[in-house]
Amino acid sequence: MKHINIPPDNHYRVLGGQGWIGLINRMGSEVTIVNAARVSFGKMKENFDSKDYELLKYLIENKHSSTMEHVIFTFSVHCPLFVRGQWHRHRTWSYNEISRRYTEVDMEFYTPPKIRVQAENDRQASLNAADFDDARFREEISAHNKKSLELYKLLIAGGVCREQARGVLPQNMMVTFWGTVNLSNLLHFLELRDSAHAQWEIREYAAAIKKLILPLFPNLVKILGWKKAE
Repeated sequence: MKHINIPPDNHYRVLGGQGWIGLINRMGSEVTIVNAARVSFGKMKENFDSKDYELLKYLIENKHSSTMEHVIFTFSVHCPLFVRGQWHRHRTWSYNEISRRYTEVDMEFYTPPKIRVQAENDRQASLNAADFDDARFREEISAHNKKSLELYKLLIAGGVCREQARGVLPQNMMVTFWGTVNLSNLLHFLELRDSAHAQWEIREYAAAIKKLILPLFPNLVKILGWKKAE
């Protein structure tokens, strides 16, 4: 039995190696998309060719998204709790995750590889500052992580139930979850999360998803112009 906190074979590391995302299951292909469109005519093909490329391009450009709902992905994600919170706002996904009510093994915490400063004119934005000495703050975050874990362990050793003891753990505790989504909703997720307006941490995962999809859906990637995934 493989432990959930171990990344699957097909995965990418993100957040300076502290997080990862892997593709653990997929149903459907580019042929599935164009065949879904051909159902209207009672036809189906087995292999993707140049005519299918033009049809796929037409479907994407004209937002015939229902044809892409027949392609399904399941990802395993290892990320900080605050990233998980942003991810779960996408309610078109199905989620299951490790529960700290049942286990206290493999507890990890995220320390940002770079501390960013708050943007002055945008509450949602942060900036990298070349003259900002972040070493002390990173050390403080690491120390806080360690102290929180020590308090958690103290509570558990004293007989406090896990479901209450976990309340002292910070938002940058790492969590592992499964997320399942169809291709249409995945494309919407990527449009929002691989964007300059998205937080850097979740954008790392969106960019990694594109890398995972690239070898499986090369024509789709070409049509969408995902240069960052190349």
